[in-house]
Amino acid sequence: MPDATTRSGGTATATPPAVSTEFATAEFATAPTGLAARCTRVVLSPWSRLSLLVTLLVAAAATVLLFQPQKLLADGWPPALNGAAAAVVFAVAYGLCTVAFVPRPLLNLAAGALFGSELGIGAALAGTVLGAGVAFGLGRMLGQDALRPLLRGRWLKVADGQLSRHGFRSMMALRLFPGVPFWGANYCASVSRMGWLPFLLATGLGSIPNTAAYVVAGARASAPTSPAFLIAMACIALPALAGAAIAWRKRHHFRGR
Repeated sequence: MPDATTRSGGTATATPPAVSTEFATAEFATAPTGLAARCTRVVLSPWSRLSLLVTLLVAAAATVLLFQPQKLLADGWPPALNGAAAAVVFAVAYGLCTVAFVPRPLLNLAAGALFGSELGIGAALAGTVLGAGVAFGLGRMLGQDALRPLLRGRWLKVADGQLSRHGFRSMMALRLFPGVPFWGANYCASVSRMGWLPFLLATGLGSIPNTAAYVVAGARASAPTSPAFLIAMACIALPALAGAAIAWRKRHHFRGR
């Protein structure tokens, strides 16, 4: 037929209309997909996620400053809660407050004042592990990819190597050593290649001595001359003095690095 072959007997080379329509449809559908993919890459890029992390932390710190949760000590715990239920709610609030940079000593003292020694220690330790896990997860998901390429200095490489290769014992040392900010240790560990289990286990075990001392001090604050309060204060002061002495003796070693 004329439309199937040329007059010289050759086969027609024109593209069938159905195939042309299919190519046009595919090309039209590819354009939005490419734009969406580019937008997704920008939103999920390391620096975008790091910006989100910084925004979340700033908002959390501003919320703490605005609502001042320490007023619970003066106004009392909500009367509708008591016993184990109140301790669970306090542990959750404790963990969220540590993510927002609230110092743990204040929270430990509050746990002792509100719940006594036994229940207060349990609530404070649960909140410690919860807060550490939340901070570690946020840092790992939102900050690690952006910050790891910046670990170029000798100090940073040494710290990253210690945390990555010897996660459990390094984190135990950080939790036991007084003066190391809780939030700082959490986010430094999240940037390293430390695993979840060593991090949480070392946090729970390493936080027991310091947490127990502060909780007991808070529980016995009304009797500052009692043996329990004096022992708790000694357990707080002696490690701090020992840590300061070690840091003073090692100052030349640190400068040499």
